[in-house]
Amino acid sequence: MATLFRKLRESAASFKRSTTTATTTTSNNSSQRSHHHDAPLGLFDSLPSDILLKIIRLLEPKHAAKLCIVCKSWRSLVSDNELWDHFLQNRQPLHYDSIIFSETKLTSGYPLPFFVTQTPRVLSFKHIYGQRERLPPAVIIDGGSGYCKFGWSKEERPLGRTPTFLEFGNVETPIYTRLRHFFGTVYGRMKVKPSSQAVVVSLPICHYDDTESARASRQQLKDAICAALFDLNVPAVCALNQATLALYAAKQTSGISINIGFQVTSVVPILNGKVMRKVGVEVVGLGALKLTGFLREKMQQNSLNFESLYTVRTLKEKLCYVAYDYEAELLKDTQASFEAGEGRYTLSKERFQTGEILFQPRLAGVRAMSLHQATALCVDHCYSAELAGGSDWFKTIVLSGGSACLPGLAERLEKELHSLLPPDMSNGIRVIPPPHGADTAWFGAKLIGSVSYPLSLLNIHIFLAPQDLTFMLIKLEHFDD
Repeated sequence: MATLFRKLRESAASFKRSTTTATTTTSNNSSQRSHHHDAPLGLFDSLPSDILLKIIRLLEPKHAAKLCIVCKSWRSLVSDNELWDHFLQNRQPLHYDSIIFSETKLTSGYPLPFFVTQTPRVLSFKHIYGQRERLPPAVIIDGGSGYCKFGWSKEERPLGRTPTFLEFGNVETPIYTRLRHFFGTVYGRMKVKPSSQAVVVSLPICHYDDTESARASRQQLKDAICAALFDLNVPAVCALNQATLALYAAKQTSGISINIGFQVTSVVPILNGKVMRKVGVEVVGLGALKLTGFLREKMQQNSLNFESLYTVRTLKEKLCYVAYDYEAELLKDTQASFEAGEGRYTLSKERFQTGEILFQPRLAGVRAMSLHQATALCVDHCYSAELAGGSDWFKTIVLSGGSACLPGLAERLEKELHSLLPPDMSNGIRVIPPPHGADTAWFGAKLIGSVSYPLSLLNIHIFLAPQDLTFMLIKLEHFDD
């Protein structure tokens, strides 16, 4: 590659030397020199531009960028949008669609544009590539209701996990010292100074109502988190809730986000990145802890001895699934084994009975709405609200949370919704499994931390800490409180 780059650079220099020693001056030659003054490509000048672009594609992006300083003609060729689109696809093929989504949607701010008359922003892939390469990585902290994932915005997956600062769902009284100790522990495990990078924090879905008390509680939690981070000298904090981040991870800005948390499951309507609390957030009193506990009880009833609750959770993740037709599944042989801890365990009907309590809570002795009933209720409220986002903005449903990764859950929920809702509401509904498994919300935060224009964070929700002891809060009208 270095040899090819050297030849491309030398092509312009060789042409300039040849024109300096020329002695014949004719009108044709003058015309030719005028042409080459604009495009001094030397021996490459006779090649069609599409061939030249194919040659440049063989270079590393940094070498291609350096051709811009050789001459105007190389700069013109290197600025071709398709060339840098090619570099983006080759360098990050798994996340190319997510890059395009974040650059076209997440940099728009609130409210996101949905008017057809608005002129779309023209992407400069060269600019996007350059900005992403220069942008320092952000720290990503996904503070879930059970376990927190933390890592870097430029990494493929979280660096590590730790019990959450919420103490397994308890957010009633966030304590400053506990939060500061938690964030200090995260930065210590990441081996980075808090003052060196901005941080993107995912906020748990909590205090669900649209009441003054609930709004005050949510604000109290955010203030406590930001105060703890700023006292660690973090330069900037971007805060977004988990439901919105999960939707972003699925490359959506509107829809219904379902998070199966540690203790409860939340069904959250989101329009253009804003949680529609006035429409109604539905809460089901079933979460990952109840699913794991139900499987433990079933194993005990069948005289299956286990070492710890961690073993049970591992079996849930590796062997359990959701039946498309529960009654039909009862008649099948569903036995399967997995080695967990120091033993090998064999499960049968427990494999699908565990996930079934989301649709039949009574099986676990729980008096609560089922998952599909809560989702159908949310869909009905969205349909009746007649908001400006159109008639079907709520028909994309995204699952998130570790227990939402159970195979078959998305298909079963979609089936139940089609049977429960009238056709005008159910037609077009699609349920998307967690796009990035248990790390879905973390990946949504990674999209925010990786956009090519860092100040676009100001369009979302960012707290800035200046050099003195105070900090400025930039809060947009359309941001979810």
